[in-house]
Amino acid sequence: MRVLLIGSGGREHALAWALSRSPRLTRLLAAPGNPGIAQYADCANVKDSSIEQLVALAARERVDLTVVGPELPLALGLADRFRQAQLRVFGPSQAAARLESSKAFAKGLMARHGIPTARFGTFTESAPAHRYCHELGVPLVVKADGLAAGKGALVCRTLEEADHAVTLCIEKRAFGDAGATVVIEEFMEGEEASFFVLSDGTSALPLAAAQDHKTVFDDDRGPNTGGMGAYSPTPALDNATEARVMSEIVLPIICAMREEGTPYQGVLYVGLMITREGPRVIEFNCRFGDPECQAIVTRFNGDLLPVFAAVADGHGLPAVLKWHREPSVCVVVASAGYPGKYETGHAIKGVEEAERLSGVHVFHAGTAMRDGHLVTAGGRVFGVQAIGHDLGAAIAQAYSAVARIKFKGMHCRKDIGRRALGR
Repeated sequence: MRVLLIGSGGREHALAWALSRSPRLTRLLAAPGNPGIAQYADCANVKDSSIEQLVALAARERVDLTVVGPELPLALGLADRFRQAQLRVFGPSQAAARLESSKAFAKGLMARHGIPTARFGTFTESAPAHRYCHELGVPLVVKADGLAAGKGALVCRTLEEADHAVTLCIEKRAFGDAGATVVIEEFMEGEEASFFVLSDGTSALPLAAAQDHKTVFDDDRGPNTGGMGAYSPTPALDNATEARVMSEIVLPIICAMREEGTPYQGVLYVGLMITREGPRVIEFNCRFGDPECQAIVTRFNGDLLPVFAAVADGHGLPAVLKWHREPSVCVVVASAGYPGKYETGHAIKGVEEAERLSGVHVFHAGTAMRDGHLVTAGGRVFGVQAIGHDLGAAIAQAYSAVARIKFKGMHCRKDIGRRALGR
């Protein structure tokens, strides 16, 4: 099977690694890819947002299946355009991808179908938004409606912070058009978890759960990022809670999407808060998480390619999937200044040494080749993933690998997985 993988980050590198292990794979292409993905795929210099060029590439190379990694091309309608061209694609339609590309749409859908989530209000003007903040009370969360690279949720612990967040989004357009509409919701107390399922439009198949670390500094301090590390599985989501998530959240949302004429075919990321009352939805995403994907796919015990093909075909999902019992940890190594301004072009050393450690993969997220040398090219540079016989061993192995990598301004959190060790 000839496969095209769309994307250029650490999530896509992990997917490339997983797909390359399939005995059904005859050729793997990537657009645009990165130096790590290039170990497994022929990379084409086509942006993931260049929809027509991607359609032409898939047709020209006689691709049997296209796997879409990031959310932007899905929000732009890539899957629809591929299906119009009779090209098989793993990823939801533009209408179904609104579960991520519009928080207002997702919250409204949950409200209509009784899916547990936080109380909320949706606003396009600042005056009523300010009033709602004062009515709701703090703490609360102000969220940009559209795509904001994982950075559009502002937790406000004072009314002054809430007023500033509303002004930042609606009036100052800090998130561009993505923040022209805001969702303001109550702050939920509990423990977060990321839960992933596959859907063929009718049924849903659980993948695995992970726990992300969103803020840039240890002990959950600092601004939100795209994710600074993850581990899988997570004790926050036991078997009984997973069963509730499937029955109270996943199956109802898949049914709701089908009833509203937008069946969901792809991977669905359910961002959860495990509260005293039970699991509640923080958000939905229409793709694998990053860095959760790096932690999850390395635990998968099987061949992902036919499973992705079944999703694309709309039928044929297996009854269950098999997983290795050993936990997996991914530590993100970032550039100094991320998620704000950061420098690129710094020489990178030690990747090969890190990868020689048992159970370790170094997934490229923001790297490039310059004059034959590997250099930094993004805010998140690597996801360093390790498997261990228990969580403590996986954490130790991941950080042992991180210590072998060097570049100017290198930064990572030192507490990935720590909260689970006490449990």
